[in-house]
Amino acid sequence: MLEIKHLKTIQAVAETGSLTRAADLLHVTQSALSHQLRDLELFFGVKVFHRKSRPLRLTAAGERLLTLGDSIMPALREVEDTLMQMGRGKQGRLHMAIECHSCYLWLIPSVNDYRPSWPDVELDFIGHLNFEPLPALARGELDLVVTSDPLELPGITYVPLFAFEIRLAVAPAHPLATLPAVLPEHLADQMLLTYPVAEERLDVFRHFLTPAGIRPVGVRTAEMTMMMAQLVASQRGVAALPTWALREYEAAGLLKGLPLADGLWSNLYAAVRSDDLQAPFMQAFLKTVENRSFQSLPDIRRVSSIPGH
Repeated sequence: MLEIKHLKTIQAVAETGSLTRAADLLHVTQSALSHQLRDLELFFGVKVFHRKSRPLRLTAAGERLLTLGDSIMPALREVEDTLMQMGRGKQGRLHMAIECHSCYLWLIPSVNDYRPSWPDVELDFIGHLNFEPLPALARGELDLVVTSDPLELPGITYVPLFAFEIRLAVAPAHPLATLPAVLPEHLADQMLLTYPVAEERLDVFRHFLTPAGIRPVGVRTAEMTMMMAQLVASQRGVAALPTWALREYEAAGLLKGLPLADGLWSNLYAAVRSDDLQAPFMQAFLKTVENRSFQSLPDIRRVSSIPGH
């Protein structure tokens, strides 16, 4: 039967014109090469070289094999090189999903910092999934998920990124803007703007409103932070946002951020498959995210605990 080694042998003999030189090129003995060619010819009942010619000349069957080798071997060598690079952790795939809608503000700069040093890592953001990101990660459809709501899943490790404060965004002229801090009952008559996430997964509900038995008079969702900020600025609602998402709007005088009670903090994690965690390209990405985050987000803290520990 035809094997890759036969195609390599045909190419080497065609290139060198000699069994001796072909054996040297392939780092095998001339005897081994002769046996390999003889077995191939016996199996198919054809001759691949005119052995009495000098240099050795391909038969019609040999020419067909050489054409096949010339078409297959470049792709094979490319795959071999890719596998070697992956084995050394130089190549890989980082398909990411972000459960934190405003995290693009600091994650995109992290990706831009990472790309020049790791050009062979396939980077992509997967959005608008028809399935939950964390189970998709476990199935191998994603490689990293940024989340503040870790689920216990076999084979998934949560790497702590940082802790961040969530504040209530209001218009500067809003009646709540004069308060030193917002209590749950202050939101009972407010329209609360949120990202399109289930309420039980929003920190403002599960750690602030729901424990106090308070529900706002209305809830409205917005996909984009910019849209939410404009709605808040026009006093069509209030929103609980991370401090980094508020910063530019506060600087422009469009919004004011108020503490929620004594301060509402949440932890952010990078969820990865445990088998991929130690890959050099993954470790480098996580380190890049850490460096960029603590350089550009002044109000974050180190995460004090890791889920399951």
